[in-house]
Amino acid sequence: MIDSLEKIAVKIFSNSNDGSAYVAQQIATLIKQKEKEGKKCVIGLATGSTPKTLYAHLVRMHKEEGLSFKNVITFNLDQYYPMEKDALQSYHYFMRKNLFEQTDIDPNNYHLPDGMIEKDKVKAHCLDYEQNIEDAGGLDLQILGIGSNGHIGFNEPGSGIYSKTRLITLDNSTRLANAYEFGNMSQVPRMAITMGIQTILKSKKIILMAWGENKAPVLQKAVERDDTEDIPASLLQNHDDCTFVVDDAAAAELTRFKYPWLTGECEWDDKMIKRAVINLALKLNKPVLSLTNNDYNDNGLNDLLTEKGDAYEMNLQVYYLLRDSITGWPGGKPSEGRMNHPERNQPFPKKSLIFSPHPDDDIISMGGTFMRLHDQGHEVHVAYQTSGNIAVTDEFVTRFLDFAVGFDNMFEKDQSMSKKILAEATSFLSTKKSTEKDSEDIRAIKGLIRRCEARATCKFVGLTNEQIHFMNLPFYETGT
Repeated sequence: MIDSLEKIAVKIFSNSNDGSAYVAQQIATLIKQKEKEGKKCVIGLATGSTPKTLYAHLVRMHKEEGLSFKNVITFNLDQYYPMEKDALQSYHYFMRKNLFEQTDIDPNNYHLPDGMIEKDKVKAHCLDYEQNIEDAGGLDLQILGIGSNGHIGFNEPGSGIYSKTRLITLDNSTRLANAYEFGNMSQVPRMAITMGIQTILKSKKIILMAWGENKAPVLQKAVERDDTEDIPASLLQNHDDCTFVVDDAAAAELTRFKYPWLTGECEWDDKMIKRAVINLALKLNKPVLSLTNNDYNDNGLNDLLTEKGDAYEMNLQVYYLLRDSITGWPGGKPSEGRMNHPERNQPFPKKSLIFSPHPDDDIISMGGTFMRLHDQGHEVHVAYQTSGNIAVTDEFVTRFLDFAVGFDNMFEKDQSMSKKILAEATSFLSTKKSTEKDSEDIRAIKGLIRRCEARATCKFVGLTNEQIHFMNLPFYETGT
């Protein structure tokens, strides 16, 4: 069902896995239908973090359910330029690793833009790419993701509705969002080859997937506002069979979820009243206690007034709810007997465990709470889940190793080992390609640097070594 404010069909799932499974089933059904008709199934594919789970489901269906890809022809949306096919950040590598080499698709049937073609031949290559899609019968289905600035493929804001496959310059926000793949933004290519908006709109069916709260603002703009080249995904409003498949977090900014009182009846419990009144105060730039009956009536909240009474009583109710959510005692105040305090006062002291995905997430994201928990007498532990090594730049490795050599020299220690490690690291890093994965030793050194930083942070707060835990989970170790 399409909400009256939504100009594109939106199908919502509780999580990305369920949404990906749904899209995988749609693809499987299409492949089988085309196979039954004796036809090829032509699919446009996307890359990045969004479709990874989708491809995992398709691989599982191939291995466990016998789904065959022999009649499938694929065309990928885009490719960085320049980019070698076998580079870790190459979309050729991504697709082979996540889908192609795990299924029975004919290698002659999958196509991606060439990231290493000579620049004076790029235009002809793009024309050929368009023609190859046409010769295959056109795209039966196009899979898309959406960037935080609304791009689809690498069609950045400003891309025209009639644009075709071409070489484009990447927006800085796109390069920053993809920097995790390369170690840092300076290594991210500044250009890419991408299918155009018109190329995408020619597809018989389009499914755009979006997961997570960071996609929520742009998703709302693409779905509910007028179509505009400033939000390329909004141009999908011009397609007759386009569906956005999203999770709850990505759908959070849609009016029917964020402001349900504007799209129909809603249940006015304390939580909903609080949301509505705070939103009204922010919209009018007025204190909660200054809102009037007219403010409610003029901004779509007359149903709330009718059901719950006048503005004065509701303003007080929300004011007290806000007051009771604020505390300077995140672990609970021992002498506080107020029942509606945000945290219970007993037991005291408490044992608090902070999970930090990477070293420094704890102090950056919740430093004040971290310090107060310790200062107010609670036993605080921090568990660093991953090493965070990919956030350490190469120059830090040689800098710290140079320090190690100097340290050995200062205290008349044997320098042979530290000098050997420094020489090997310098040699490796001097010839390392921008797309090359760090060696195991370099990753270990970078991880050690992050652990030292984390320990320094914790000791500044007042924690002992026994309260600092490194889990070393096998994620984000290589940037792939």
